[in-house]
Amino acid sequence: MRVDTDDFARPCRCGKTHQTDVKEIFIEEGAVEKLEEAMSEGFLKQYISPLLICDTNTCQVTEEKMEDIYDRCQVLVLDADDLQADQHAVEIVENYMDEDIDLILAVGAGTIHDISRYIAFQYKIPFISVPTAASVEGFVSTIAAMNWNGMKTTVQAQPPIAVFADTGIFAHAPERLTASGVSNLLGKYICLADWKIEHIITGEYICEEIIELEEKILKTVRSCLKDIAEGDEPACEKLMYGLIFSGLAAQMAGSSRPSFSAEHHLLHLWEMEVINDRLEALHGEKISVATMLVLQKYKHIAAVIREGRCRVRSCPQDESILIKKTFGNKDIFGKINKENQPDPLEEINPARLEECLTEIADVIDELPQEEELLQAMKKAGCKYSVYDIGLTDEIISLSLKLAPYVSRRLSLLRIGKMLEIEGESV
Repeated sequence: MRVDTDDFARPCRCGKTHQTDVKEIFIEEGAVEKLEEAMSEGFLKQYISPLLICDTNTCQVTEEKMEDIYDRCQVLVLDADDLQADQHAVEIVENYMDEDIDLILAVGAGTIHDISRYIAFQYKIPFISVPTAASVEGFVSTIAAMNWNGMKTTVQAQPPIAVFADTGIFAHAPERLTASGVSNLLGKYICLADWKIEHIITGEYICEEIIELEEKILKTVRSCLKDIAEGDEPACEKLMYGLIFSGLAAQMAGSSRPSFSAEHHLLHLWEMEVINDRLEALHGEKISVATMLVLQKYKHIAAVIREGRCRVRSCPQDESILIKKTFGNKDIFGKINKENQPDPLEEINPARLEECLTEIADVIDELPQEEELLQAMKKAGCKYSVYDIGLTDEIISLSLKLAPYVSRRLSLLRIGKMLEIEGESV
């Protein structure tokens, strides 16, 4: 399918005129042939010195199919073993790339795209996305998730000018990568709920049309999870569309609010390795586990609100000692402290929050039930338990308590610092 991005870049009933930076999106068998055509005689022919960035794994599965494109480009193959989007990877690219590079092709999945879009932004070079697996939601993202000095952070980056997602490549990626993509998409339930809740409490901008489109995509993907797990090409195209739209939604909203919230806060906490050892798990695998933990917490909050056992504190919990102890490393603690100044909870009026408790419970009730989402994850082959990614039950409470501090973005996890539940300790 060819996605007409003009359908999204238009005036909306939310009052905004949405913008997207992506000119062309192809999700179909033979998409890389369209890329070769675009580079030889189409809208990309103006670029005469392209750099193709891939890793040893994605090179192996694409080099023959993209032979003509590889021949056109300066090619950098990064070692897939222990590859991260960090200073080391950026330095390798900077040392390798010629001064006259005028286009970057990211041939890979999440890490390759984060590195490529970061470099593209720093050097003001356009880039092309060539996903090799339907494994992450960030192919058209305007931010890059980078690891700087042990601190997992998101930085401004360059979205691609075009996406060429070849079904003949990504639908045949390892099952684990495709399941990771489903996991990433299912995490949007938490993002959308947090967006709705902050809008209710603070009046933050919200776009119902974006939410409706994302919810429709979630419904579509959930209807064909078994086919996706089996590598059915039309089903995998629906998954890829959903993942790409997640990035478009962020462009339309002007922020990552539709695609990044409490579930990512847990992931980033774990990736900082301040309360756990390094996890040998994919991005999406950590997201699905985090999504289940946050969903359980939110469902509990809704239940105690309905039971009349939830009250708003006059002052939020003071966890400064725990924060300093956990992020005690000077570099990380300083960044965490800066990230939380001023405290985003200062934006919330306690009386207003008290008035909104029932509406918050209503939003949570719209989320899938825990067992329902668990069965969906199992059908797709997703990870869903802390044990699946190398954690234990003992870390759950601490993770839910600390995760909100890795970002200033308000989530119900952070707002929960202002809630007191009768009969329960902090």
